[in-house]
Amino acid sequence: MRRKNLLGKCSKILVAILLVSLVIIPQTGCGDKEPVSGTDEYLDTECTISVYGMKEKEAQEIITGAFGEIARYESLLSKTVEGSDVDRVNMAGGKTVKVSEDTAKAINMGLETGKLSGGDFDITVGRLTDLWDFKAAEPEVPSEEDIDEAVTTVEYGKVGVKGNEVTLEDSEAKLELGGIAKGYIADRITEYLEDNGVSSAIINLGGNVVTIGSKDDGSDFVIGIERPYSDRTEMVGSVSVSDKTVVTSGVYERMFEKDGVLYHHIIDPQTGYPAETDLEAVTIVADKGYSCFCDGLSTACLMAGSDGAMELVKKVQKDNPDMHIEASFIDENDNLTMTDGMVINPVE
Repeated sequence: MRRKNLLGKCSKILVAILLVSLVIIPQTGCGDKEPVSGTDEYLDTECTISVYGMKEKEAQEIITGAFGEIARYESLLSKTVEGSDVDRVNMAGGKTVKVSEDTAKAINMGLETGKLSGGDFDITVGRLTDLWDFKAAEPEVPSEEDIDEAVTTVEYGKVGVKGNEVTLEDSEAKLELGGIAKGYIADRITEYLEDNGVSSAIINLGGNVVTIGSKDDGSDFVIGIERPYSDRTEMVGSVSVSDKTVVTSGVYERMFEKDGVLYHHIIDPQTGYPAETDLEAVTIVADKGYSCFCDGLSTACLMAGSDGAMELVKKVQKDNPDMHIEASFIDENDNLTMTDGMVINPVE
C-alpha cells in the first residue's frame, strides 16, 4: 500500500463534486405542493423518502411501508445482522445455504460487477472489512499478518449460486454486500412506491438517490451537490434529473488517521489495505432502476483510478446504452473529469 502522508487533508477545502445525502427539494414552481417526507436510520445511514402529489395520509402510509421494506431487506443483506441471509452464508463453513430470491439476486449482481471490474470489486472481502473497523471509537490499523491471511480468502469466483442456494467454496471466506446493498434496496423501494401508486418521489438512502418521475410542474428534480469536508454548508453545484438514479462513492465517506496517515474504507481486495487511487470521488448517473449496478460501478471506478474509471464507464456505455450512464470523477488534485453527457449546474 502507498502510505501517503495525508495529515491535514481533512481540513482542506476541496473544490470538487460529490453527491451527498442532502437533497434540495424546495426549488419547486409556485404551483407545486410540499412533499410528504419521512426520515429514519437504516443501513448505517440516514434514509429519506419524499412523495409528491399525494394526500398526506396516503403518502405517509406508503412511506411507512417503504421503511418497513428497507428494514426487511437490511435483515437479509447485512452481514452484521445476526441471522441474515448473508450472515448465515458466512457462518456455514462452506456448506450450501438456501437464501431469499432477493439475496441471490444481489449476490449475482455483485459477482457480475466483480467480473466487469476484473476483481477490483469483490463481494468476498468480508474478512477484510471485519479487520478494518472504521466505526470503532478508536480505529486501529490491522496487523500485516491478519491482513495477509484474510486476503487469501478473497475470490469472488469461488462463490457458487444456483437458484436460491449459495455456497462459499472457501469455508473461511465471508461475503460483504455493503458495496451494492443500498443500490439494490433503492431499486426495490422504487418498485414498491410505484406499485403503490407513487408517480413523483425522491428516495435517498445516504447518497444513493433515485428520482421517480418529475416535479408537479413537469420540471426536473434538483439534487444538491455539497463541497466535500464542508459539513454540508457549501454547495458546488447540482444535477437536474427525472426518473434517474444518482450514486456516489468517495474515499472520504469513512476514514481515520493514524500516525499521520489517513486510511479510507475502500479496501483493495488484492492487498487488503485501502486502495491506492488518484480519485477522491466518483458520481454515476443512470436511468431509474439501475441503482444497484451503479452502486458497484462507482466503487469499481474509484478503485480503477482516473484513466481506468473513464475507460470502464465508456465500456458500460457502449455495452449497455439503455442505461444512459454518465459519470464525473474528482482526482486527488481536485480536477474534475466528466463524460460527455454529464451536466453539472453551477451554484447560483
